[in-house]
Amino acid sequence: MTSIRNAAVAVLLAAGLGLAVTPAAQADTAADSSAGTPAPVTAADLAQARGAVQDPAVLDRLGHFFARKGVPPTQQLTIGAAEEARAASAAAPSLSGDTVPVYTLDAGFVAGAAGAPVATAEYTASKAVSADGQVASVWTVKQGDGWRVVNIASGGDETDYAARAAPGGGGTAFREPQLNAWYVLRDGRVLPLDDEARRSVGGSGVSLAAYQRLVHQRYGDKLPGSAYDRAGKGGGYQPDATGQGAAAADGGTLPAVTAAAALGATALVGAGLALRRRAGARRG
Repeated sequence: MTSIRNAAVAVLLAAGLGLAVTPAAQADTAADSSAGTPAPVTAADLAQARGAVQDPAVLDRLGHFFARKGVPPTQQLTIGAAEEARAASAAAPSLSGDTVPVYTLDAGFVAGAAGAPVATAEYTASKAVSADGQVASVWTVKQGDGWRVVNIASGGDETDYAARAAPGGGGTAFREPQLNAWYVLRDGRVLPLDDEARRSVGGSGVSLAAYQRLVHQRYGDKLPGSAYDRAGKGGGYQPDATGQGAAAADGGTLPAVTAAAALGATALVGAGLALRRRAGARRG
């Protein structure tokens, strides 16, 4: 998995998701396999999102993204415009695999709102590949009746983790952006898909109820209307000073979490198409 991505727009979970704080704890009824399951994105919407990515103008932008090796247009290259144009044409970008919804930890779930899903679909992602093997993820959001491409990021985390969640019983892949951790919700349990998630919930995962308590402990005081929100802070999440994880409700101790991620969900509205290069090596 890649390290913390440079998102098109990063907004604090406390401010960006706009959900009221509900101090109640999530009930221990997560044994129901449907509990916490996010609302699906329809096949029609996914088809429209993919159609937006297949627009010739977007494919041309992808070609330039690959020609620049993911370096944003605001940074200079050692090659000239003509050479970049030739490289963009030679990149011959194409889509690979399915367009997938990307689910992000839901603020209502963190707060303990009754019936809140563990995650909410923030955008869709389509994997694009170049002729020389580069990979990028193209993000789209729904605006009005259509879908708009808003970001191109190097790598294919979004589609890769959705595919990784499919074997072994399926489920919904989702991301805890504050830690850059990827999980799958399956049969009432939150299971890890990458190293960050394993450090968060252990190798065998935790019950949905235990995960809710864990994220409430991490972020419950950083939701809309909190002092953290009013102060406009965005420094991210740090483990407690003892280095010990929180006790899991279903036994054992959750490993200590380390994170340098900004406390933020990716919000991609009101921004032009952004091009971002993700740093770091794939792990997990």
